[in-house]
Amino acid sequence: METKLKDILREKKPAILKRWFDVVMETYPAEAAGFYKGAKNRFTGPVGYTIHEGIDGLIDGLINEVPFEELSPLLDSIIKIRAVQKFSPSQAVAFIFHLKKIASEEVENVSSAHSAIDAATLSTFESKIDDLALTAFDLYMQAREKINELKVEEAKNMVYRLIQRQNQLYEMQGQGPKIETLNLK
Repeated sequence: METKLKDILREKKPAILKRWFDVVMETYPAEAAGFYKGAKNRFTGPVGYTIHEGIDGLIDGLINEVPFEELSPLLDSIIKIRAVQKFSPSQAVAFIFHLKKIASEEVENVSSAHSAIDAATLSTFESKIDDLALTAFDLYMQAREKINELKVEEAKNMVYRLIQRQNQLYEMQGQGPKIETLNLK
């Protein structure tokens, strides 16, 4: 990425971060968004904190061209929150695409006052955001798969405990076990 674009993005980072955080918060119901916005402390507002710190790190990573493997944990923490909150895949990752518009507008505001950033340079940056969105989609699907695995495992455990309890009742009544566990464990 061209040094000039990096410099502009670094200069405009606070504005980009604020606008992007606001866009993410708009995806939540008003009362939840208000709480998340106001609670950026790790302990009193872990969701708002995680999202704010995550997108802050993602912006830095994109500007400094950090490899995606290093950005993945930041993105993963945000996406896991959105997966647990049952956003659809498109809703969960859509916030990433908003960064393209926000960054582009902020760059245009600065570069129109100075010399313009060429379209190819901006396009390269936007392409990295697209790649980030694809990574986010993969992370979302992994998180949802894990959630579903946990639900299945919990259902198996519940059935296993019910069968054990039923068998204990049969044994207390002097009868042998009536239901086999069918290797649920």
